Amino acid sequence: MVKKRQDPREDAGEIREVAFSAPAGRPAGVEVITLAELRERADACRLSTPHRPGFHHLLTVGSGRLVHSVDFREHVLAPGDLLWSRPGQVQHFGDLTGAEGRLVLFESGFLDPATAAAARIEDWYGPAVRHPEGAAARALDEAMGQLHREFGALGGLPLEVHIEVLRHLLAVLVLRAAHPDGPADGADGAADCEASETYLRFRDAVERDFARSRRVGDYARSLGYAPRTLSRATEAAAGVGAKEFIDRRVVLEAKRLLAHGDQSAARIADRLGFADATNFSKFFQRQAGTTPIAFRAAVRGGS
Repeated sequence: MVKKRQDPREDAGEIREVAFSAPAGRPAGVEVITLAELRERADACRLSTPHRPGFHHLLTVGSGRLVHSVDFREHVLAPGDLLWSRPGQVQHFGDLTGAEGRLVLFESGFLDPATAAAARIEDWYGPAVRHPEGAAARALDEAMGQLHREFGALGGLPLEVHIEVLRHLLAVLVLRAAHPDGPADGADGAADCEASETYLRFRDAVERDFARSRRVGDYARSLGYAPRTLSRATEAAAGVGAKEFIDRRVVLEAKRLLAHGDQSAARIADRLGFADATNFSKFFQRQAGTTPIAFRAAVRGGS
């Protein structure tokens, strides 16, 4: 299903990277399996250890209960719940024996660009877990079932046609997963689109530059917005103001480095743009409620 690799951009000993690898004889870019198949084929110890896949996970629970952590937040999944983790997010599975369901693994490039944009598949800040209900839940379950059946029907169509069918069925699934609550109120559609575009530009800028600046004013100037405009757009899309959004991204990266590497606080402080380890430690404790050293000890002890 997957194979592990070390990203040369990361220092040795940091987060364990996992790359997508298509099963033998299967088309590259997508795989659909049940949790029962995952239990049989995967190393449970590897899955329960924090790692960072380079591909998407779309998981639906059919029965039982599953605990899954994404970027240091633990989620308890019940029947009907949908989990979507994106490439680059740190995750690990809990006990797989207590749940049944389906799991779709896919690379971002398997989808066409229009679908990827409409589903916002690169929105790392979107909710990891959704709880669709009613007609939305039924439509999502049907889309997952159709994709699973087609994936298992290799040989029924010419390979290139089979791949295109998989691509279209996956597009239906991710669009359903991205918009489980239906359309928003159309009265403020234009304003919502403008705010959404502002947020997306800000989000991408933060992802690129969070280690260089934590000041909202810097992003506002570079993007051509007023700071209050960024904050309103971010509050509407992510539920927090622009400053909190930046700080949360910095804290997340700090947690990743602390949990999966052996760098000192001074080295991490330098990587994240802090003047020294003292300033970094004060920032981390204010945001995370614990010191960097205590966080590292707790996470490694838990692992």
